[in-house]
Formats: sequence, structure tokens, C-alpha cells
Amino acid sequence: QVQLVESGGGLVQAGGSLRLSCAASGSAFSSNTMGWYRQAPGKQREFVAGITSGGSTNYADSVKGRFTISRDNAKNTVYLQMNSLKPEDTAVYYCYSRGGAKTYWGQGTQVTVSS
Repeated sequence: QVQLVESGGGLVQAGGSLRLSCAASGSAFSSNTMGWYRQAPGKQREFVAGITSGGSTNYADSVKGRFTISRDNAKNTVYLQMNSLKPEDTAVYYCYSRGGAKTYWGQGTQVTVSS
């Protein structure tokens, strides 16, 4: 069983930055792929960024060049550094952990970007 707790969301002006954290408890953190999805009001949840156990990363086109995902296996934590934020980045951001056939989700953290 894996439990994920996100933090770091908040209100920021357009052009600003935020850093999200996702702390994982349970087994096999270092071998799992981790990442972030987001869901804006009235929209489907969408992929934002992911990082494999080996450190390979991928990003949604909408955040490439602005967001950076990283992980610290010693701290069982994955991060999402978000720069040059835009109002369209406003959403609830969810951390996930995927290992084998199972995917675990955090409870979400709200990010609001004002124009």
C-alpha cells in the first residue's frame, strides 16, 4: 500500500512560481514511476509530468519548458517546480505512484493562478 500526501499549492500571480511536493509512504517508492496530473473545473484530469525510477522524465506539451519534475528517493518525495505560471494552469494537482498494475493517488492540492 502506498499513501501520497501533496503540499505546496496556493494562489500566485501569473508569471510566478510554485513548488509542489508529494511525500510517499509505503513500499517500493524508488522503483515506482511517479508524477502529476491536474484537473481544472469542468475538465477531465490530464497528465502533467512523470518521472521513472531511473530518472527519465516526460511532460505535457502545455508545460514543457516551464515545469520541472524531480524526485528524491532518500526522502520518498517527488517535486514539481512550476515557473512562468499562467491562469490556465489553475487546477487541482494530483500526485500519482505507479508500480506494476497498481496506481495510487494523492488527495490533490489546489493551484490558482490569477491574471
